[in-house]
Amino acid sequence: MELFESKFKESMITKVPLLNRITHYIVRRKGKQMRPMFVFLVAKMVSGGRFEERTYRGASIIELIHTATLVHDDVVDDSNRRRGFFSVNALWKNKIAVLVGDFLLSKGLLLSIDNNDFDILKLISVAVREMSEGELLQIEKARRLDITEDIYFEIIRQKTATLIAACCGIGAASVESSAEEIEKMRKFGELIGLAFQIKDDLFDYTDAHIGKPTGIDIKEQKMTLPLIYALNNCSDKEKKWLINSVKNHNKNKQRVKEVIEFVKASGGIEYTTEQMKNYQSQAFEILNSYPDSKYKESLVTMVNYVVDRKI
Repeated sequence: MELFESKFKESMITKVPLLNRITHYIVRRKGKQMRPMFVFLVAKMVSGGRFEERTYRGASIIELIHTATLVHDDVVDDSNRRRGFFSVNALWKNKIAVLVGDFLLSKGLLLSIDNNDFDILKLISVAVREMSEGELLQIEKARRLDITEDIYFEIIRQKTATLIAACCGIGAASVESSAEEIEKMRKFGELIGLAFQIKDDLFDYTDAHIGKPTGIDIKEQKMTLPLIYALNNCSDKEKKWLINSVKNHNKNKQRVKEVIEFVKASGGIEYTTEQMKNYQSQAFEILNSYPDSKYKESLVTMVNYVVDRKI
């Protein structure tokens, strides 16, 4: 990871001082960096500990693209904070933030093209396309509050799971694995991504990480699995009340609290937790087909972290 950090910083260097200042700011405020870790651990597990320069490039491409999407997300969401710091758009305004996101995206694509990593380029390009489709599908459906479970899973698969799937697929591709193995690891990443997003959705209703439920998703009229389950398992009268609450009273703290309590009482939390655990066990099934190694052990730890994390 230390060597990756320096290679990643290198991949961002440009002749424009303003851009260098902004990318330096971004790098200094890095997150957990789970995605590059998945690239490295998968590469080592499937190859028996082998590592290549392509693996570092794959991890850098993922991180460049991921960072680009976060910068653009903050503009789309009109968000002033990212990981506890000011977002790029808060400090340098939307116009510059959009251009910085475009720059990072092109840097990621060029890094693979310049090194003829076309298999890696395909994996990441599919992820970028699906992330955009997932965001737009969610925006379209949020207006009508008519999201079925199937549509919910399709949205989170595209929005969140597809990038983690690309990390694991790229990890396998970077050490010249077979097409079957790359697809197997891509599927493994997708399952982790689904569990990761479901855990995020649970945070809105459970009070483990900050002492009280937040209700942020309800305020933003986001249809997440606990709410979808409650809507599908209540009377017409209760359904009417729920939809009216989310649509017209989402800024009313008391009403949001009542919605949270209703969802809990309906069994929405248990059902959602069960779905998350189901994806976790499917991911373990894939890992169990590999011989024991410290890399496999670390991947097991990361899968458990996704489900057990407190923030």
